[in-house]
Amino acid sequence: QVQLVESGGGLVQTGGSLRLSCAASGKIFSIDPMGWYRQAPGKQRELVAGMQMVSTNYADSVKGRFTISRDNAKNTVYLQMNSLKPEDTAVYYCNVVLFRGGTRTDYWGQGTQVTVSS
Repeated sequence: QVQLVESGGGLVQTGGSLRLSCAASGKIFSIDPMGWYRQAPGKQRELVAGMQMVSTNYADSVKGRFTISRDNAKNTVYLQMNSLKPEDTAVYYCNVVLFRGGTRTDYWGQGTQVTVSS
């Protein structure tokens, strides 16, 4: 079993920065994909940034502003968010995908609210 605990959300003004953290318990390896998703009111959940080994990918809307990083020793993934915009307002969820014995299992954090005021 894996548990994900997020922190770092909050209220920030346009142009500000926030850093989200997601600490994972259980056996996680660097080959296991981890990422951040977000869901705004009335919208579908979308991938913001993902990381597997040293490979990263970003939604076009956050490229150049957000950076995902990972500390494998601490089983923690981070999302540094700079130049925040009101449209970044959403609940942000941490995700890890485990492939064990041919079975895929997705784990999700509880979500952390990010609100960007104009």
